[in-house]
Amino acid sequence: MESALLYTAPATTSSSSILLNRRGTFLRPLDAPFHLPFSKSYVKCWGFSLSFRKPRKCKIFSCNVKVEDEACELVNGVELSIEDGVDSIDAYLCNAVKNNNGTGILLLSDIFGYEDSFTRDFAYRVACNGYNVLVPDLFRGNPWGKDKSQASFEQWRGNLDKQRVVRDIFTSTKWMVNEFVAAGISKKFGVIGFCFGGGLLIDILAQDQGSQFGVGISFYGTRIDVSVASKIKVPLLLIAGDNDSLCPVNVLREVEKNANGCKVVVFEGRGHGFAHRPQSLDDDKDAEEAFLMMRNWLHDGLVSEN
Repeated sequence: MESALLYTAPATTSSSSILLNRRGTFLRPLDAPFHLPFSKSYVKCWGFSLSFRKPRKCKIFSCNVKVEDEACELVNGVELSIEDGVDSIDAYLCNAVKNNNGTGILLLSDIFGYEDSFTRDFAYRVACNGYNVLVPDLFRGNPWGKDKSQASFEQWRGNLDKQRVVRDIFTSTKWMVNEFVAAGISKKFGVIGFCFGGGLLIDILAQDQGSQFGVGISFYGTRIDVSVASKIKVPLLLIAGDNDSLCPVNVLREVEKNANGCKVVVFEGRGHGFAHRPQSLDDDKDAEEAFLMMRNWLHDGLVSEN
């Protein structure tokens, strides 16, 4: 959500877009038994034990997704802090319990931050498919608020220290790496980003160059730096709507031309935020389709490869 004006972006179209408007089918979670034993300290979540490092600011997560109790038992959610002192980064971790495939996902939020219910619900749903999803606080406690005036948005955006945000992302990634190494697992991670996080994802993959991340999925990324796309070394999926002025399709096509293994998917009639903040029944149908595409992209690039 890279604007104070939500869901009102004027239409932009592209004749080269892949247009999708059919309903997708949600697949059941993959059955790949594995439990990632996060070390040091344990917390009870919905009747299961989840352990993790740096437990100083821990509290139990309450699920906002309308699911059956049995499905809720598939996932643990917990708040945690990474690093110490002024470098401390708050984060939220969703950990698959019954079907954990031993794979980590970093989720980069939109401007509303890591505590936003839509972001956490999406993280929960990804975890339900077997993943361990970490959502760091990219804004150090100062996300954009829905109650703020549109006139102050650019000032708020301009005060963000992009280099600090990038450092926090790589610090969060290192934390995940250390936890997996402690569990005896050596795997590359996936990274997903929405809006602000989706645009930043391009920079992260360009800097990482396949070192820690094996795949990336950007949902309607904003302010994308096309110039770094050629440095991306892993499969990248770009998802957007053709009615989204904050994420122009022509920009995504430029990334696709310059980044090897990049695929652009454009949903007909959809605006900004449709995949994780659906505002209508049509949005909801295409959000389901987009989730299925993302799920398959993660599985093909991270799970089946291992």
